[in-house]
Amino acid sequence: MAVVAALAVGLALASIATAAEPSASLTDIEDEVMCPICGTPLNLAEAPQAERERAFIRRQIAQGKTKQEILDTLVAEYGSEVLATPENEGFDLAAWLVPAGGLLVAGAVLFVGVRQWRRRDDRSELEEDAIDSDDAERLNSDLARYDL
Repeated sequence: MAVVAALAVGLALASIATAAEPSASLTDIEDEVMCPICGTPLNLAEAPQAERERAFIRRQIAQGKTKQEILDTLVAEYGSEVLATPENEGFDLAAWLVPAGGLLVAGAVLFVGVRQWRRRDDRSELEEDAIDSDDAERLNSDLARYDL
């Protein structure tokens, strides 16, 4: 009886473990890997090699492998270049940092540029408001000519 109970508990735990792992799908994996021949994402590639890669992924899914297992198998088969996203270490880290740094620099330049543009507008308004006494007299005499 204890053997049957242990077997039932083991099967229940195994089913819970497999339910916790998300099932892989071709559409989920396709946008994360590249065609090794044409270098485009697999979901956009139309090369014969891309069809073979899709068939390989379908076979892996049919065997019940998880998404990570399939990705690991693809890397083992084709190399790390098959992944559409670069790794988070070494030289590949630059693919994440350079665009982020570019956005920060562009934001800083835009911020400084807008501040200086607004200051220049404020200064020009002050300069326009302040006229010297000769100009004020000339303006008043010109305006007086038009008064009826």
